[in-house]
Order: sequence, then C-alpha cells, then structure tokens
Amino acid sequence: MLVALAGGVGGARLLSGLVQVVDPAEVTAVVNTGDDMTLHGLHISPDIDTVVYTLAGVHNRSTGWGVATESWNVMDELERLGGETWFRLGDRDLATHLYRTQRLGEGARLHEVTTELARARGVEVRVLPMSDDAVRTRLVLAESAGGVAAGTEVAFQHYFVGLRHAVTVSSVRFDGVAEASPAPGVLDAIGEAEAVVVCPSNPVVSIGPILAVPGVRKALVARREQVVAVSPIVAGAALKGPADRLLVELGHESTVVGVARLHAEWVGTLVIDERDAHLKDAVEAQGVRAVVAPTIMSSPQVAGSLAAVVLDAAR
Repeated sequence: MLVALAGGVGGARLLSGLVQVVDPAEVTAVVNTGDDMTLHGLHISPDIDTVVYTLAGVHNRSTGWGVATESWNVMDELERLGGETWFRLGDRDLATHLYRTQRLGEGARLHEVTTELARARGVEVRVLPMSDDAVRTRLVLAESAGGVAAGTEVAFQHYFVGLRHAVTVSSVRFDGVAEASPAPGVLDAIGEAEAVVVCPSNPVVSIGPILAVPGVRKALVARREQVVAVSPIVAGAALKGPADRLLVELGHESTVVGVARLHAEWVGTLVIDERDAHLKDAVEAQGVRAVVAPTIMSSPQVAGSLAAVVLDAAR
C-alpha cells in the first residue's frame, strides 16, 4: 500500500501520476482540510474536491480547481441579487457541496462523506481527510490589504482568494488542531504503507496542517526512511501559489535546501528538479537523500514518469 500526503493542484497532479504506475486501490491519499470553509451554508472542502475531480478526470484544467464544462448560472443570479460571489462556485461544483452538507447534517462524518463522493465519481483511490474535526488555517497579515488592517488574522480563503495571496504574512496557525484527531484510517495507513509520498504541495498551508494533527508527525518520523517528498520549489520559486513567498515570510529559505531543512525530521528522501541539481549536495548536507528528476508535471505522461521515480526512490 502507498500513502500520499496531498493538498491542492500539485497533490492532485502527482496522484494522477501515481495511479498510472500502481493499482489505484492500493493508494491512500491523506488530504489537507485546513482550507475548508462554510459559505452559503455549505461545507466546502477545496483540496479534497480538487483531488477527487482530478482522479475522476472531470477537473477544470484551465483554472486548476472546479469541474470541467462548468456553468455559472447560480453565481450569475446570486450576483444580480447582490449576494456574496467572491468565492466562485460553479453549478456542477455546487452539487458536491450540497451533497456533503446534507450528509454531514444527517450525522455522517467527513471521511465517510468523502468516500461516498469519491466512489460516486468512480475514484478507486482511498481519499481521506486529514481529520474529521474542524481545523482551519488562519494567517496574520503583516501589512494592510483590501481594507484589512495589518495585524489582522484572516481565514485561509480570505487570504488566498479574497486577497489573491498578494499580501505579506507574519504568522500562520491551525485553529482547532490541538483538539483534533486524525481521521479513522490515517495513522494505520501511514504505519502500514510500503512508502509515504509527500506531494509537491505548499509546505506551510497544505502539508503543514496535516503534520499539525496530533499523532501524524510522530507516525511519519517513525517511517522516515520510507518517506519520499517531491519539492514544491523549483529554482527558488513555486510553480503555482504563494509557497515560495510564505516560506520566506515565515523565516525559511525558498530553495530545495530550505525544503529539506524544514522536513528533515520526517522525510528521508527529497526529489528535486533538474534545475536544482547543483544543490544536491547541499540538500544531502541536511541529512536528506536527494534524487534529481524532472518534476514539472506539464502533462499526464510527465506526472506518470515522476511517480515512477518517486516509487523507485522509496524502494
């Protein structure tokens, strides 16, 4: 069995590669839920949905989120009524949130609803939220932006979508994590896995919340030699999103060396891009084995090739 820690587009892309080289039924994806939010009375799980939509082959390739061949009738009508439309939800996407909210209201737990949604989409990968409990990523702004004063703490989606992550952050915390527990199956999967793959997701706000759930980091430390991460930083920059800026703003180094240093306690091997081959020795000086390979998943074929490299490194 293989476990993958994932969040957002980078996680979904590597998962789509992994299922090309291993039986999807042998893969468990543990997905970040720190981005979850309630809007229009609906429980929205953006990272889980991105993973499920991508594995189901219905994701919107142009936006990186949502469903392909989407329509926007509800949002257009809501805008005419003066409603809240800063966070765009397509008509097909809304069906997912309506189903999730209904089932949670009936007493189902998030991991159960996630399994139901994945199966309904024909996804064979076992998709698990990191926790059934509410853990929410919160960021303190270091400067004023969008009418929000410096020093104000905002929810992740306010920062990421509302402010377009174009504002400096002074700190990040995961509200509710101290009281949270890993979703059923998470710790067992990590403990029993042949390998644990860390997808090239944002180290701070995608992988960070998963690690913060009590018991998860300890379980990963125990399996360190079987943990292989793919760096989300290539040539000093993130391919998508604010990972590079967040690392620097929070006192880390936005290089593969910085990623290795940040994860050295629980990651045994780091796959770095060919553009960073010259930093291989510096990565290994952090106590993390480095493997050089093309990591920019520009096509499904490249994602599959990268997945094969990751599995070879794990073995």
